[in-house]
Amino acid sequence: MTTYPVRLFVTDEDIAHLGEGLLACTLTRSEWTHEAHLGATAYLVLRRPDVDLEAKLPGLIRRFNESVGGINDDTQGYHDTVTKAYLAGVRAFLATRPKEESLTTSVNALLVSPVGRRDWPLKFYSDDRLFSVEARRGFIAPDLKQLP
Repeated sequence: MTTYPVRLFVTDEDIAHLGEGLLACTLTRSEWTHEAHLGATAYLVLRRPDVDLEAKLPGLIRRFNESVGGINDDTQGYHDTVTKAYLAGVRAFLATRPKEESLTTSVNALLVSPVGRRDWPLKFYSDDRLFSVEARRGFIAPDLKQLP
């Protein structure tokens, strides 16, 4: 797998912009990086408990993808299993962080942790299972080991 440098956040406001921008569908396509996915998710977990992420996050991401000209189909766009695996990982990781820690510190720690890696879901899923159409369209259980 190709290695990419981790782009850390500078301020809590940068992360809040991503979380609120996802909710409002106001982000640009270029803002929606791997780090942005995790930063927005962490923000929503920590600062927006009013949003039922298990129920709402799939629709939010699909809607965002479409708003910037993306397509959600069998080969591109929203991936349900990856999203829900990362949501579980982000929740588990944040549960280990001090409550008084800044959003930026928590999110940057997440990004440099194993959970923040682009290949993290492959600890739980074989390539064939994770990259199947079935996994993209709906959540499927891991075949290597249990998610956190």
